[in-house]
Amino acid sequence: MKEGFWSKDWFTGLAYTIVFCIAAFLVYPASFQGLERYAYDVGVRLNTRPPSDQVAVIAIDEASLQNLGRWPWPRDLHADMIAKLARGGAKVIGNTILYSEAQTDPGLEYVNQILGQFSSSSLPSKVIDETRAIERLLGEITALPNQGVVAAKLDELMRLFSGSALKTQMPLELGQIARTLFSAQRALQTDNKLAAAYKKAGNVVQAYTFTPGYPRGRPDNALPRHIERNRLNRVTDNVGAKAGNIMPFPTVASTPSIALIGNQARAHGHLMTWPDVDGALRVEPLVMEHYGEFYPSLSLMVAAAALNLEPSDIELRLGEGVTLGGLAIDTTESLQMYSHFYGPRSDGSPAFDVDSFFDVFVENIPAEKYRGKIVLLGASALGIGDRFATPVASAEAPVVALAHIVSSILGEDFYTRPTWALLAEPLILLVLALYLILLLPRLNAGIAAAISGGLIIALVSANVALIATSALWVQFMVPATFLLLGHIVVTVKTLGVTERLRASSELESAESNKMLGLAFQGQGQLDMAFDKFRKCPVDEGVCEALYGLAQDYERKRQFNKASAAYEYILENAGDFRDAKARNARAKKLADTVSLGGNVGAGTLLMSGEDMEKPMLGRYQVERELGKGAMGVVYLGRDPKIGRTVAIKTMALSQEFEAEELEDVKARFFREAETAGRLSHPHIVTIFDAGEEHDLAYIAMEFIEGYDLTRHIKPDTLLSIPEVLKIVADSADALDYAHQRNIVHRDIKPANLMWLTAEQIVKVTDFGIARLTDSSKTKTGMVLGTPSYMSPEQLAGRKVDGRSDLFSLGVTLFQMLTGQLPFRAESMATLMFKIANEQQARPSTMRTGLDARIDDVVEKSMQKDVEKRYQSGSDMARDLRALIS
Repeated sequence: MKEGFWSKDWFTGLAYTIVFCIAAFLVYPASFQGLERYAYDVGVRLNTRPPSDQVAVIAIDEASLQNLGRWPWPRDLHADMIAKLARGGAKVIGNTILYSEAQTDPGLEYVNQILGQFSSSSLPSKVIDETRAIERLLGEITALPNQGVVAAKLDELMRLFSGSALKTQMPLELGQIARTLFSAQRALQTDNKLAAAYKKAGNVVQAYTFTPGYPRGRPDNALPRHIERNRLNRVTDNVGAKAGNIMPFPTVASTPSIALIGNQARAHGHLMTWPDVDGALRVEPLVMEHYGEFYPSLSLMVAAAALNLEPSDIELRLGEGVTLGGLAIDTTESLQMYSHFYGPRSDGSPAFDVDSFFDVFVENIPAEKYRGKIVLLGASALGIGDRFATPVASAEAPVVALAHIVSSILGEDFYTRPTWALLAEPLILLVLALYLILLLPRLNAGIAAAISGGLIIALVSANVALIATSALWVQFMVPATFLLLGHIVVTVKTLGVTERLRASSELESAESNKMLGLAFQGQGQLDMAFDKFRKCPVDEGVCEALYGLAQDYERKRQFNKASAAYEYILENAGDFRDAKARNARAKKLADTVSLGGNVGAGTLLMSGEDMEKPMLGRYQVERELGKGAMGVVYLGRDPKIGRTVAIKTMALSQEFEAEELEDVKARFFREAETAGRLSHPHIVTIFDAGEEHDLAYIAMEFIEGYDLTRHIKPDTLLSIPEVLKIVADSADALDYAHQRNIVHRDIKPANLMWLTAEQIVKVTDFGIARLTDSSKTKTGMVLGTPSYMSPEQLAGRKVDGRSDLFSLGVTLFQMLTGQLPFRAESMATLMFKIANEQQARPSTMRTGLDARIDDVVEKSMQKDVEKRYQSGSDMARDLRALIS
């Protein structure tokens, strides 16, 4: 038969190329770009360019906070530091501390209050005026030519007043108090001190921030004048950037310094960081666009101040870069610069010395150290501001990262993406694709491996070397990955590796297969034994083995598999012993389900054809009671003590993959043992658990009754008091289990049994719901009913007893109204509604329901577990209060 083109080697290479390109550039671009970023970081670390010795950092570190007090500090401390650096001769002070609000010292509030009270009182005005008026009036009276006692008393009063503190001291002391209060007011106005320090220094570049976003109209507020004076007006567009919408990142608002301080700063620059998708800082947005105007970054303005340049000396080349005086900075199209981050010095010390604010403040480090240098002020203590990963550090303080960026600008140590890279990268990918499609299938395996390996090494080395030596970032990691994976795919197809592996597997010796089959049969793994026997040439020895295997299937009542084994013998060896008769008998019995088979399809065979009643462990199986999600429930009897039990069976080997079966079994018995310790009048008692015939089973208390799914339809609802009592008793049972750290995980009407004679409810299936926690069955079924699950259980988070109370609240809602609180066409929509939407109030859905029942339902079904009932006893108490 003629081969199709899809089986050709060249088609394999072509198909792989198409799939890779879709994955790398459309489906998972971020993941593949992660390889490029990793190579970039390696190249940056290998670049040994020295940092600028003109950049220094003074950090507000933990020691500064311990010695100078918790943050924020009074701004007179900042003013003192600025004054010290100015006296020490620092050339530029870049301050990353934001002053977006005026600072009011707590003492200033009290001084202002006292001064206000003093100024509005009669002391500084009326009292003094009135004292002088009294003195003048007394003088006039004593000057009159009166005689006698009155005149003598007036003279005495005049002498007394003239020598009193009221006349001689009070006016002076009130004036002194006023002067003291005004002096204290000025002393506590720390913003004035900081503004004065800025003005005297004359070299502070202050930071502020923007809020990124796309403007939809005009700004709410104009930028203050001290920010606008830093606007960049020299703008050229040589590449049609505006027409192509290739512009710096836009902003919609700003957080500038207060005018009092900002007006005294030499310049202002925005302090905006732009981490990559992996959270690492690699680029610096040198310019941001604010409603059609362009504003420089703090790093750019610090560098400009260091070069004695003003905003008018900065030229923007839209879509190309920034020119700072005679320094051309190549950037991305959005004017972002790939900064260099300097590694440790040769002696192992950091690239930049980071001095403690406190040490400089108390002059342990003299301010003269910073003469002629660029000094950057900022926080490095944990809890004050964010930290960023960089190519050379896992967590870098913003002020230290700023030092790297400023040094990169001044030293021209930034990286660029050359224009020719945009053509070289896809061209190399195309050449490699042609190599995989046309050349690789024709080469010897050794030669092909050598060529591919050499190309991969060359691409990776060129990628890293260009960054480390030439500061050029050309992205070759995706082509290298393309070649590596492509070589594997094409080589496997060309050399027929899969066919050889399959052939090797089929060449197992007949004797080895027979021995393996007997070993599997001895371990009870009959299906695997049958598979091995069928790989052997059929002879008398293999027929004996198959005959014994068929009998083992019969003993396990897997009659359909026994029939398959007998038929295999008859097809390949003719009549063998009584295989024909046994096959006919097995076919007759194959319409029933046997232990270990597909338990959901039928029932155990109980009698007939000389069959004894089957046993599960020590229990004799009497008859079938019903079917569950993963097995059948039988009525059983313990012959030794005559106890009647209900036996729930689960074919774990049928439902779970082999690699997780042992873990599931261990978890099953552990949960059954834990649930077996529960003894409560409203919980079904578990007596025993075991495994036999590939079935796991649980023997539990046999009760005469039915589950409450019979009463969740609108036409079969129970009375309201009956529903409240049932749910209250169930809540008590759950509270008892939760106190013993046992969570049910699958509360629903089907797991609440109603005992008709005693008129009580019992919770069943404790320990079963956890069986498939984090596990998935072969058929894709996961235990637990989504309609009753809590939001945290649906999200796969760790659950506690409050999750059961949510499920009980859903059950209460359904038994009261005949409807589920959340319904949807798809599982995804149902899960969304449970996690986000509010259920209806039951009183609106059934006549006669007390509105207070709505409160119980709402509290039990809160999305936030902290707002839900915290214990079953609390929920039971509220329900019984409603009954009474």
